[in-house]
Amino acid sequence: MNFFLDALSFIVDPANLVGPNSVLSRLADHLLYSGLALGIALLVGLPLGLAIGHTGRGRGFVIGVSGAARAMPSFGLLLFIILFTGIGLWPLVAVLAILAVPPIIAGAYAGLDSVNRQTIDAARAVGMTEWQVLWRVEVPLALPLIIGGIRSAALQVIATATIAAYVGLTGLGRFLIEGLAVRNYTVVIAGAILVAALALLVDGLLALVQLLVTPRGVSRGVTSTAPRTRAPLRRAGASL
Repeated sequence: MNFFLDALSFIVDPANLVGPNSVLSRLADHLLYSGLALGIALLVGLPLGLAIGHTGRGRGFVIGVSGAARAMPSFGLLLFIILFTGIGLWPLVAVLAILAVPPIIAGAYAGLDSVNRQTIDAARAVGMTEWQVLWRVEVPLALPLIIGGIRSAALQVIATATIAAYVGLTGLGRFLIEGLAVRNYTVVIAGAILVAALALLVDGLLALVQLLVTPRGVSRGVTSTAPRTRAPLRRAGASL
């Protein structure tokens, strides 16, 4: 309990809030790494997920590759990339982006796959193009699950960005490394609290966004989430 209280005192101490190695400076670096990685992952994963969800093509291959990427050890992959590129910001961002792509693809694909097939058929029946069906029908209804995938990716990236400290970069992971090096567990716990608080804050903000983008009918359970398969036609003369 004393370590925890000391860690909180360390975090709010004005002397530790300013300067090149301060809490705020390392928090800004952590957000930079995470933001760059998440942005790149969105540029790669979101179009793939939407394309798979809309067309159903390449689902097995892309999902299999993304699942394999998720299973890769992030620190080992970072060291492997550094062997060829050297220590720097972009190897770290690349590893974090690889980690973030699978949940983004899964969220986008699952969101579009959950849209009622009858709604899509109705949109096509009134003359909408495939592009209009995607952006005016499927994406608005799938947006809560899409945000959910981004939310999962953001949490993984924020938690994993602490490995930056192992390769000479900064971020909140520096508190963990420096504290363990001198057995200063107050600093270690302070770093852990900061990472956890940042993850919870981002998760809470994205949860709020997820709630706000949920269509009213979906939030009330009005719309159906039936699988996107065509129901068998009734035989002529069958009783209704």
